[in-house]
Parts: sequence; C-alpha cells; structure tokens
Amino acid sequence: MSIPDNIQRDIGEEPESLKQGKFIVKKILIIDDEESIRFAFKTHLSKEGYEILTAEDYASALEVISGTDLDLILADIILGGHTGIDILQKVRKKGMQCPVIMITGKPNLETATDAIRLGAFDYLSKPVRKETLLHITNRALQHKALLDEKDRYRSNLDSIFKSVKDAIITVGDDLCVIEANEAVKRICGFSPPDIIGEKFVKVPGYCEKSCHNILIKTLKTKKTEEYRIECRHQDRPNQVVLLTSSPLVDREERFMGAVLVVRDITRLIDLERELRGRNQFHQIIGKNHNMQEIYGLLENLADTETTVLITGESGTGKELVAKALHYESIRSTKPLVTVNCSALAENLLESELFGHVKGAFTGAVKNKVGRFQMADGGTIFLDEIGEIAPFIQLKLLRFLQEKEFELVGDSKPIKVDVRVIAATNRNLKEKVRSGEFREDLYYRLKVVEVSLPPLREKRDDIPLLAHHFRDLFNEKLNKNIDGISNDALIRFMGYSWPGNIRELEHAIEHAFVLCRDRTIMVDHLPVEIREHSRKRSPAPVKKYVTEPREILRALNKTGWNKARAARLLGISRRTIYRKIVEHKLTEPFE
Repeated sequence: MSIPDNIQRDIGEEPESLKQGKFIVKKILIIDDEESIRFAFKTHLSKEGYEILTAEDYASALEVISGTDLDLILADIILGGHTGIDILQKVRKKGMQCPVIMITGKPNLETATDAIRLGAFDYLSKPVRKETLLHITNRALQHKALLDEKDRYRSNLDSIFKSVKDAIITVGDDLCVIEANEAVKRICGFSPPDIIGEKFVKVPGYCEKSCHNILIKTLKTKKTEEYRIECRHQDRPNQVVLLTSSPLVDREERFMGAVLVVRDITRLIDLERELRGRNQFHQIIGKNHNMQEIYGLLENLADTETTVLITGESGTGKELVAKALHYESIRSTKPLVTVNCSALAENLLESELFGHVKGAFTGAVKNKVGRFQMADGGTIFLDEIGEIAPFIQLKLLRFLQEKEFELVGDSKPIKVDVRVIAATNRNLKEKVRSGEFREDLYYRLKVVEVSLPPLREKRDDIPLLAHHFRDLFNEKLNKNIDGISNDALIRFMGYSWPGNIRELEHAIEHAFVLCRDRTIMVDHLPVEIREHSRKRSPAPVKKYVTEPREILRALNKTGWNKARAARLLGISRRTIYRKIVEHKLTEPFE
C-alpha cells in the first residue's frame, strides 16, 4: 500500500547482522501529534536497526495498523478528538499481538493504571530520555518475541492435532477435559468445543465410557498403558478402538494429568477376522480326533520351509490345507499360486509351470512367465501331482534339488524362492512300484505327508460341517434357514459320502434351493442321500447339538421357544430343558 504524506517512513543504518539476513527487521509505529517527538523517537530507534513508521493522528494511525504487521506501537495518550486508549482498543479488537506503550505528558497514577488495565504494555512520561526509550522498547520487543514463539508453538500444536487421524483428549488431574482434537468428533461422537472444561465422565455421548476408568488408572499409576476395547457406541455399535493412555507432564516433568489417544481399528479388526475366517486352521472344519492331530501338524509345518505332500480322496479339503499352510507362514504376504496338474497336457503343463521363450514351439509367439516365477517368494500348490508325465517329474525334481529351472526353449537357469506343496488323491506308492512315478521325486515331495481322512471315517464331524454350510449358504443365498431336521441329519450320518466334504457342501446347497421353509427336511436332500438304505444311530448328532453354544443359539433364534428349538436341534423337549438347567442357560432381558 502507498504511505500517505503525513506518515513518514525511515529505515536507519542496518547492523551487519541484519544485512546478512540473520534477523528480521522489527517494525515500530510512533503515533504523536508533535513532530519533534516523532522525529526524536524515529532518530533514536532507527539507529538501533528498527524500521520506523510514524503517524500524526488517529486516522492515519488506523490506516497503518490496518495494512501493516507491526511489532510495537508507541502512542500518545492524547490524539486530538481521540486517545491512545482508542488505538489500544483497535489493536486488541484486530487480535494483534504487538505491545502498545502509552506516551503521556501529564502522568498520574490513574492514567497509568487505566492504560495498564486496558492492556497497555507500559507507559512513558514526557520528556522521554533516550536510554528510557531504548530500554522499554527492548523489553516490549522481547515480550512480543515470546508471544510470537508461543503463537508458533500453539499453531504447530494445532496443526499436529488437526493432522492426526487419531482422537486425542487431554485431561487434568481432576479429570476435566483440557483439550481435544477434531478427530474426537468422528471417532467418539463428542464435539471438541462442547467438552473442553467439562468433567470427562459427564461428557455427553452414547458410548460405554470404558476409557473413563482407564484415565483414572493412569492418573493413579502415572504409567502408560494400551488397551483394545469395543466402544459400543449407539451410532457405531461394532466400533473397536485401540486406547493409549499416558501421563501428561509439563516442561519441568511435573505431572499435570493424562492424555488419551483413541485409534479406530474397526476396519483392521474386520480384515483380521476375514483373514482368520478364510485361512486359519479352524476354517478346516472338524472336531474329530484325527483332525485335531492334523491341526497340530499344520501348526508345526506353517513356520517351516519343508515340502509337504497332502494326500486324501477327492473332496477332503486338500486345497484348503494348502491355503492354511501358506497363509499361516511367513510367506503369507507373497503369492499363493495353484496349478491343477491333471488339467493340462504334458507340453502345455511344462510351459505353464516353467514358462517359455518366444519361438520355443509352434504357437509360442511371445515370452511367457511360468507359475514358478509367479510364485517367487511365496508358495506353489501342485494339485493332482500324481498325473504329471515323467519328463515333467524330472524337471520338478531338479527344481526341488537346486531351486532353479529353465524356460522352455532356453538354457539359462533361473533361480526362485518358492515353497512347494503338492497334493494327490492317487496312491503314489503304488505308482512308484508300477514305474509311473519317480521314487526320488516321491521322497522329495513327501518330506512330510498330511493325510486327510475321508468323511465316512469322521462321521462325528458331519453335523458340524452341515451347520457350517448352512450358515455359509444363508449368507450367500440371502436366506434364513434356522436348522436341519434330525431325520435329515440321520440320512447324512448314514450316507457313505464318496465325494466327501465337497459332496456334503453340494448336498446342502441342493437343499437350500428346494427349501421354502426355515428347516431343511429329508425331502430337500438329493435323491441318492434321501434313499440311501444305510442308516446310522443319531447319537453323534445329539453329541454335537447338545453343546451349550448351539443350544443357546437355537433358543435365541426361536425366541426361547423350547419346543421349536428342540426340533431345530433334533432333540426332545425334555432333553433341551435338562440341558438348560445343566449348563445354567438364561434368557436375556429385553
């Protein structure tokens, strides 16, 4: 902006440090209707390296104040029809931090008191001595520097508070809220301006206030602790947060209160649950003692690099075991590549596994990356390994021995880091005896064998699996089928299941398509199961459904109608009453 004629601007000789850019020149405004005062002040202060602006009246002073960032104002107490107090009030109204020093020709206690009370930094009495002027100016600018530093600190703190995605709440040792950032509103549902100064326990909200006791503990122990809790917030009932509660101390390490950091980890928990539900060993459904031994073996194998051979009839869950081994291992973040070896001819399988270069054979119009390269750092699962041709067996044996292979049509060896898991439903020992499978490859693959039992050998798992698939198809097909009748479960228990768990899954899906009620009945089953003549005792069914959690689940689904719950579970009403008493099950209050 242009400076009016009645405002004089002068910059004195800059000290060498200013010329080198080490300091920012301080701007001082002198307001006085006496030209001699303005000139004298300007002369003295300019020589100290300050930039001086002068104004002779109230109006010109306001023009400078409105357009300049000032560090100090020296204002005469009398300015025609206005006063220096008016200047002071304008400065405070604008929110400026610069100190204001009053200049008075007739000082008295009342004038000085009024000026200080209204926010003046200090006052000067005319005539003003040079030493006094420089001393009070220096003190005022030091005060301004402290205010600026405090503002910068506060601004930085505010920026940090706004940038952090986690909710941050600080409380004093009386549990009154000192500060809260904007994330508190998103995570906790509190509006920061509304809770500052309030007792934390009285803060309005719709959660369980679990963090209140945590804060009390921090105030008592003065130790940092971390917790994972469910908020049970009215608007976010499934929200899970990670709480970190720490002592709040000042610069002198004096205890002031506590700081609570709340991180919303709901999405992370959901992903963990999804991952666990898809890959952890419990997803391989089964309570049979043979399955329990397999779970223990899988836990031991997960953290090793050992080659594993999974054997078992078709449909017993060999691929699910391979996935569990991969996702429970240190390779879980790397690829799991699956190859069905029986689905491709010999020449195509070689190219599929190891890749080829352009021109390696008719139709090889470009380079192809094989499955072993795709799986680098991870796991390759070779399903139906018993079907591969002798030439492929040789290449696979070389890879297992040397961890390298060659592209089809190339002689340059390629090294990759891949764990091999193989599976077969064939008797490889018999194939070795007949010369169809290399003995050395067989023992290379069978470092550890995981043998999965057929479903007919673990019939006590059938009800468990059947209810698992019921829940799965309820979600997949958007249905609400409560259970499977006892007669249907008896048919399941008596059937031989040549297709094993896969056939059971298909049978449940078939029943879901036909079922229009809320219970799967015998008529809904595939004909080969429905008409199977072999029927077994329903005892294993009773063993499963009398578990407390299944009984409670059935009771909750039927609104605690004991007769209906008993029908869903395939047990008598007398049995369900006995089990309610035995397991001390109680109906929840509304």
